Amino acid sequence: MKVPIRHIAGHLIWSTHGSVWAVYRLHPGPDDASGQHQETVSGTHAPVQVRDEQLAKTTHLIRSLSGAPRLFGLCAQVDPGEIALRMIDGVEPADTTPQADPHPWVENVEATLDLLEGEEMHRRTLWLAVPLHTETAGLKVSALLGAAWAEVASMLGMRPAPVTRREVTAYREQASRVEAALAGGIAFRPARPAEIVWMIQHALHRGLAEPLLTEAETSGLYGGQLQKGVLRSPSYADLGQVRLQEGGIDPDLDDTGELKPAGSVTRSGRTAWWRLRTGSPLGRRWLQVESETGVGYQAQLALAECPPAVAQDAADLFAQLEMLDFPVDYTIDLTLVPAEKAREQVRRKKNELIDQADQYDARPTGMPASLTEAARDLGELDARLARTSVEVEVQSVTVLTVWGPTAALCDARARALAAMLGGADYRAVRPAGLQQALFFLGLPGTVRNGVVREFTQHQISEDWALGGAFTTSEVGDPNGMFLGIDLDSGTTRPVMINVADAPKVDASASMGIVGDLGAGKSVLQKLIAEAVWARGGCAICIDRTPMREWASFARTAAQDRVQIIDAARAEVSIDPLRIFEGPEGRHYALSYLTLQLGIGPMSTSGEVLHHAVEQAAAGDRPSMHRVLEILQEMATSEVGKRQDAAAALAGLIRVVATNPLAQMVFDPTLPPVQPDASSARDMIVITTAGLKLPPKAAFGNPEVLHQQPLEALIGRAALYLIAALARQTAFEDPERFTALVLDELYWLTSSAEGTALVHEILHDGRKHGAGLIAGSHDAEELGPDRGLMAYRALARTADRDRARRGLEFVGLDPSDPQLLRLVTTGLSPVGHAGREGEFLLTCPRQNTGRIKVLIPRIPRITTSITTTPGRHTSTEAPSAPQPPASDTAAPRSKEHH
Repeated sequence: MKVPIRHIAGHLIWSTHGSVWAVYRLHPGPDDASGQHQETVSGTHAPVQVRDEQLAKTTHLIRSLSGAPRLFGLCAQVDPGEIALRMIDGVEPADTTPQADPHPWVENVEATLDLLEGEEMHRRTLWLAVPLHTETAGLKVSALLGAAWAEVASMLGMRPAPVTRREVTAYREQASRVEAALAGGIAFRPARPAEIVWMIQHALHRGLAEPLLTEAETSGLYGGQLQKGVLRSPSYADLGQVRLQEGGIDPDLDDTGELKPAGSVTRSGRTAWWRLRTGSPLGRRWLQVESETGVGYQAQLALAECPPAVAQDAADLFAQLEMLDFPVDYTIDLTLVPAEKAREQVRRKKNELIDQADQYDARPTGMPASLTEAARDLGELDARLARTSVEVEVQSVTVLTVWGPTAALCDARARALAAMLGGADYRAVRPAGLQQALFFLGLPGTVRNGVVREFTQHQISEDWALGGAFTTSEVGDPNGMFLGIDLDSGTTRPVMINVADAPKVDASASMGIVGDLGAGKSVLQKLIAEAVWARGGCAICIDRTPMREWASFARTAAQDRVQIIDAARAEVSIDPLRIFEGPEGRHYALSYLTLQLGIGPMSTSGEVLHHAVEQAAAGDRPSMHRVLEILQEMATSEVGKRQDAAAALAGLIRVVATNPLAQMVFDPTLPPVQPDASSARDMIVITTAGLKLPPKAAFGNPEVLHQQPLEALIGRAALYLIAALARQTAFEDPERFTALVLDELYWLTSSAEGTALVHEILHDGRKHGAGLIAGSHDAEELGPDRGLMAYRALARTADRDRARRGLEFVGLDPSDPQLLRLVTTGLSPVGHAGREGEFLLTCPRQNTGRIKVLIPRIPRITTSITTTPGRHTSTEAPSAPQPPASDTAAPRSKEHH
């Protein structure tokens, strides 16, 4: 194969056809320092406003271009090793002494590698190639002569003609004008020489192990250098060491081992196809690519017909390609016609229709209905072109490419793709004899073969932009823990999140998880907590379950790096005046007492209680027991209302203090708790089994709440104090990330004091290197400040009202019936084995997608992470993750091989 590149200078290509192209990487990502600007990465599920903004940016981009640019949507192969590198990014290495234990994160990385081994993984990348034109006649002649010499030099074994410095400078100026026109729309950056070469390598290695784009992104190879006034480039001849054969025979599919008798070889030296036990080449509509790494098969499909009208919600053709269970590349060769010129063509077509109508009037059958429809379409097109002078007509040739290691698999995928497009009223053809011509259209620097013009589609810029060719979707963070797979992608696409790094990029590390009972909230919280400590952070968990599930999980998952505090057994004191010093102790002591006694802080009782707390904190031995003693003294020394208030408060506190459940607050003989958030204790679990709470219905009615049993009121106030203790511990060391894990958060947000505590954690957590991982059954239970949570997850929610609030929480349209059906019935449907752990996930970059959470195959995690009665999580390797098809997704084409 002849390589279409003569020279590469930065992102500029001098092709063998006499043209010069500028190549750009679209959506380079927020972590790409050389990108023009950072952007928010959209997920598959986006609000209407976000989709409208994306449409406006794409329309702006296409109107900013001119001439015949070309768009490449390539699926870059992803190796499991890339995922492993992203998982260890930012993790401090373990001690390398021989006696040191291996880093706890190593097991997670190895389990992820085992899970993804052998999976077909890819990521969508977009590239824009713009042909550059110069008005200087000398440069045009120089480019043409250089291209002509390239044809001769390859046969003579000589180097391509060099490019002068003057020519390089002129085309760089042209490229800068193109970049100025593109600015303000979609994020882009100039492509690197190694990335341009990768585009060719990718096209030649489809169906085989291909070079990784990750390596090309950081490589400095393949670029030309200006030396002595001319551009010298390395040889690209090795890229063309492949054999292309259209309709090549697959030994596994065709019987090539037995030839018929004499005459089996033709004069050309090739075996005649009719003398083999195989079909006609017209039936083998694929391209065989043979290289030193093996033989791959590709099928090129051209988009031959588009529906005249399509709903905006269903127009995202290229986004629907992601739902197929195999990757699809697309190349779109564009010709942009200005509005005035396009209107002239429309007027010419109108005149032709009038002539046809006159001819049909003379026939007895009359004029066909298709002419009326064509006239209506032309009239609408003319009106839209006349609406604005910046409008352009997009004449596009779209080529879709599928591949496989065998011809049978490649053919099956091509048929599945054509069937999927047919279901959306698009017609794709796989023309025999044009497979090579369509293949070369997908290489940078090539010219379009005139024979493919018959597949040209005509659309207005906004209609073409609705197809979504310039948009990509992504869910999760660039690195961190492996959470699961993207269910909005037909192939295996890993999803990662990194809550510990959110404060470093000026984002909140807090996460809210909403869903029904058994929807997987606690499993997700446990996986995040385990990843936090294994990556070098600390997790503090409040375990309210009677079975102490978090304590059991921590003992097996964190093993000897866990500290369990049983608050209900009164083995340690959680007296805030004894634990905290200064204003923090007085603040939490007063908040606890006002919550426990149900009094207002601005009442006479509140003032008396405030005085007692301040006096007790100022003493030599501050304690809650000392507050009771001061109140008793005030009941005898004060007069009037203050005396009555002090006596009443002392009596109420005495009732509480004598209850066994309150001994951990009022017993001065117990040792104060000292939670250690050092590196020796990576997971701290505070169990509260035995502490009762009022029913949820009582929280909304103060009269009903005050009538609850004393044990329930004590439990409510004590849990607030435990949460405050966890908050102070989490904020102790800003240099080490700490996750505060609270499940069923209603017990904290049901009171003003608890809501204020959540408010404080959400507002101040980022600057202290801490985050709140909260779960609830209703988004409203997360508190009024839930909007500050950067990470949001929505699991199955059968109740429609709660589902609407959950959709609003994750940033989606709560009135969308399709999304509502997805949340109520499409996420982890009850009784469907293998569908557990499905969520709608939103991350700080505001990318929302549907994911499936996967539990790592690590025995210390799998043995105690689930709480389903009667179920024991198996530690055996599960089958490859298969994203389920739901009634809310586009139908997937399945291949059989």
